Amino acid sequence: MLKNIRKTIVSAAALVAASLLSIQAVSAADAINGEKLSQTCLGCHGAPGLRNPGTVYAIPMIGGQHSEYIVSALKAYKDKTRSHKTMQAQASNLSDENMADIAAFFSQMEGNSRPSLVSAAKAKMGEKVSASCATCHGKIGDGDQTSFPKLAGQYESYLVQALKDYRSGDRNNIIMSGQATNLSIGEIEALSAWFSSQKGGLSAPETKIFK
Repeated sequence: MLKNIRKTIVSAAALVAASLLSIQAVSAADAINGEKLSQTCLGCHGAPGLRNPGTVYAIPMIGGQHSEYIVSALKAYKDKTRSHKTMQAQASNLSDENMADIAAFFSQMEGNSRPSLVSAAKAKMGEKVSASCATCHGKIGDGDQTSFPKLAGQYESYLVQALKDYRSGDRNNIIMSGQATNLSIGEIEALSAWFSSQKGGLSAPETKIFK
């Protein structure tokens, strides 16, 4: 038991240290260069409602997302603690500076996500289950803690898949894995319905590619 507690403390300390480094990198980021580097990203993330092949779910909106979180997500794909093969390939050759620039470009986009049409019963249940999420993500998922992603208005199917991946270990994150481990499929669907039905600051930008 004591060994597990020590391991958790060490892991949490490592996350804090990594977060501080990410903040430093993001603060010096170049959004103009980030736009140049993001042209490949925009092929998927710039098209509203585009679906992920294979396991079918909506590709997430990252316009307006916290830059620090985008950097941490890209690093997780690069070190393969997130299992999406396309994203692993996209992140594999990115430097920390590249990631910070890309994150700066997306985070500065404006726009309001359109709340998803969801089951009212699921959303109501999700609101009750979401109490433990509020500390990091904010009450409706539009929190201002930059280490954690905005969830309000994100696609419902993407949120379901993300929580399933944390629960299964396909995404390896000490905080989210612990939160998702004991969630039932019903609770995952309810949480996803609740957060996706909220109005937030995320967007799938209309890019030059689609204009």
